[in-house]
Amino acid sequence: MAVNAIDNAAKAGVPLCVDLDGTLIRSDLLVESALALLARQPLTIFAMFAWLLRGKAYLKKQIALRVELDPSALPYNHELVGWLRKQREQRRVVLCTASDVKLARPVAEHAGVFDDVVASNGDINLSGSNKARALIERFGEKAFDYIGNAPIDLAVWKHARSALVVEHGTALSTAAAKVAPVEKRFVVRRGGIRAWAKALRVHQWIKNILVFLPLLASHRVLEISAVAPALLAFLCFGLCASSVYLTNDLLDLPSDRQHHRKRHRPFAAGTLPLIAGPILAVALLIAGFGLACLVSHQFVIVLLGYYLLTSAYSFRLKRIMMLDVVVLAALYTTRILAGTAAIHTKPSFWLLAFSMFFFLSLAMVKRYTELLTLQSSGKVKASGRGYDVDDIPLIQSLGSSSGYLAVLVLALYVDSTASMSLYRHPHYLWMLCPLLLYWISRTWAIAHRGVMHDDPVVFAVMDRTSRIVGVLAAIIVAFSI
Repeated sequence: MAVNAIDNAAKAGVPLCVDLDGTLIRSDLLVESALALLARQPLTIFAMFAWLLRGKAYLKKQIALRVELDPSALPYNHELVGWLRKQREQRRVVLCTASDVKLARPVAEHAGVFDDVVASNGDINLSGSNKARALIERFGEKAFDYIGNAPIDLAVWKHARSALVVEHGTALSTAAAKVAPVEKRFVVRRGGIRAWAKALRVHQWIKNILVFLPLLASHRVLEISAVAPALLAFLCFGLCASSVYLTNDLLDLPSDRQHHRKRHRPFAAGTLPLIAGPILAVALLIAGFGLACLVSHQFVIVLLGYYLLTSAYSFRLKRIMMLDVVVLAALYTTRILAGTAAIHTKPSFWLLAFSMFFFLSLAMVKRYTELLTLQSSGKVKASGRGYDVDDIPLIQSLGSSSGYLAVLVLALYVDSTASMSLYRHPHYLWMLCPLLLYWISRTWAIAHRGVMHDDPVVFAVMDRTSRIVGVLAAIIVAFSI
């Protein structure tokens, strides 16, 4: 019956007005454009507050003047777009949005289903009652149908002939039915706990196990006074890292949407609301540093250094060839420094040197794998990175060499006074060298064949052979103590 009602409206020539943010696309152009601007010019966040003082429409206009969004990369509601295409054969379809007209027009042109665009213009924020007033002036009271997705659209629906609702659940259509006949519902899926866990990269918290290395290296695993702060340090790094992951995903939306796997991330795919990302990122950061104060003053300083370095990486450094992989290796090594600060022990030069070379090798595995995927897809240059496919042999050479240098550091450590003071049988540690040589060589061989996971740390955890190597290494260390 609802479908017949829509068809009748179409035949009668009633114009169909369509919202953009959250309706036509599973995103928000204001948030998208603000994040795109911040990714290029982080300090404009202060200017945004000044623009907002002059009104939301002015804020949108100023941001829109400074950014270009690729409309083809946005996460569209494909069911709705297909339905609108059929509707346009019988009546006018108008995009009516609170987004700035400069950003809305390219979206309308790309969608190819609209006859006109009504949008914010820098003076008027076309949302809620302002949108209702504009549509009444253009089409008349109860002389248009309107598709929306938010409670603010109730102000438009009560002046519309009929309401069409894009929603998750039934609460919005129930509210809309009180002000206008609800003719059609478009149900969209929203991400739940699993989507949030994916966005927070909870599985990546395994990298923070590195904070326990100083605890293990100093043989203090049975001391509660050392284990407790180490556990708290692990949690702090997890919260801080998740905050950074959220920020990185939000700032990296354009390049993520061009990546074969990253385009399925919750924010890139539109399964989670963009506006919730910055809010949660700030909350996690506050929680992480709040708990860090319970560990030690030195730990807070190291955690702050980690956050500043990883933020610099997200905003700028990841785009600089070679510097990006060095920074990634430094971020892993910073976790080890944090572990020493948490248990108030002296950093080990040997451990830090090994970490830098080892994780530099893994960082290059990551870039090497990304470039191989890029090459197989026929592309030449990585989006948002400083590399192109011609760099593949160079990265392979430098990355494998760095891995072998890590083994060399380990070999030198075995014969040092530092190992002799900590281990009763330090010569047993020599067995770690061929084991690690095998693992690094195998990892690069798998990457060379193009079957490596694009995160080598995840590969190491999930790979059966890598787990066996880890167990054997633990046994060798245990016999050495």
